[in-house]
Amino acid sequence: MTDLSKLTTLVDEATLSREIDALADRLAPHLQGEWTVVSILIGATPFTSDLMKALAKRDVHPVLDALWLESYGDAQESSGRVAVRADLSRPVKGRGVLIVDDVFDTGRTLHFARTHMEAKGATKVMTCALARKPSAPQTGCDFFAIETPERFLVGYGMDVAGKYRGLPFIGALD
Repeated sequence: MTDLSKLTTLVDEATLSREIDALADRLAPHLQGEWTVVSILIGATPFTSDLMKALAKRDVHPVLDALWLESYGDAQESSGRVAVRADLSRPVKGRGVLIVDDVFDTGRTLHFARTHMEAKGATKVMTCALARKPSAPQTGCDFFAIETPERFLVGYGMDVAGKYRGLPFIGALD
């Protein structure tokens, strides 16, 4: 068992909820017509679920799909390469696509996913992340919910070697 006293809470559950609602307000006007939300597995799963609920409250009902990409594995640093572990289950040709990821830091994952969706024939591709780190590129993520410090994030879908994904807040291990 890991000592959770070494975990610092960066964004609590209530703040996450408020920021996701605010993000849904910003996104809803852009998601009119035929759209697919593509969740980047596994880390973005809780965020995508809460974002989809927030969009539904605004009468926005995109199709949901998932793309399993991996660049970290069990490490705390990106390998620098993005691998497709599992592809979409539905076609996106002729549709708008909103790609949803957990953290925007290096920009590689969202760039790869955007290029992948464009190659599949998406008419428009927008990107969205739960958290954006200050060192992230200035372009490549169209929307984000919160800005976080330059720390390795865990909780709310994010993990270290598969652990801590179920925490209802965003934290960092000290």
